[in-house]
Amino acid sequence: MSEVESQILPMSHNVVLKEGAYIISDAHYSQERPELLSFFQAIADGREKPSQLILMGDIFDALFGLIPYTYKQNQKMIDLLKLIAQKIEVVYLEGNHDFNLSYVFEGIKIFPIAAQPVLCEYQGKKVYLAHGDFYIDAKRTSYAYKLYTSFIRNKYILRVLRLIDNVSGHAILNNVDKHLSIKDDCKEFIGFEAFIQKRLGDDYPCEYFIEGHYHQNRSLKFPHFTYINLGAFACNQRYFIVKSSNEATLLEEKIFS
Repeated sequence: MSEVESQILPMSHNVVLKEGAYIISDAHYSQERPELLSFFQAIADGREKPSQLILMGDIFDALFGLIPYTYKQNQKMIDLLKLIAQKIEVVYLEGNHDFNLSYVFEGIKIFPIAAQPVLCEYQGKKVYLAHGDFYIDAKRTSYAYKLYTSFIRNKYILRVLRLIDNVSGHAILNNVDKHLSIKDDCKEFIGFEAFIQKRLGDDYPCEYFIEGHYHQNRSLKFPHFTYINLGAFACNQRYFIVKSSNEATLLEEKIFS
């Protein structure tokens, strides 16, 4: 096993959630949306004091391991996150906008999409975490989409794309940035509850299932577990703090300003 591969943790690995952990999802950090930089700076210099930092994917709008041009665009954020990881535990669930991150970060627990949902323990309760860009039942996933997600994360394909992008003066990545900058990340998902029920079922084996990706900021009560879809930091700088399990809800919503 290579050094890089050894940093990618298997799905069976348990993460212990800490009370006071900060959970952030879908910040979509870019030059057009720099708000997360100030938040991470506040953590790095001690003005914000999370016990643990859980990043739920799409923290960056475009950060791809093995594509150095995406590092250059995000270097300040990368450096800040590395600094934070020297002080507290950072757990990073890759999303569909940020992946192959073991080539970018050291000292951070990284879970690729293939290793999600991640089973966590919190005060005797089972909690699953996921970015959200995955499907429990492979039959519900289109072949084209599965092929695309495998294709775009393949290190050999990425090296070819890197070469093409360099030769083209970064035309590919600049077009990606242009498309992402006009995307509406805060729209309502009509029929969301029915979609989640079909996707997860009523009896997922945990007390809580928490994910991002859909940006809905909603909790749904199913017969045997509570589903939480996190609000996107990109929409209004929302983040969440893990509270005592004795509370009515597991997460406390906060707005960074």
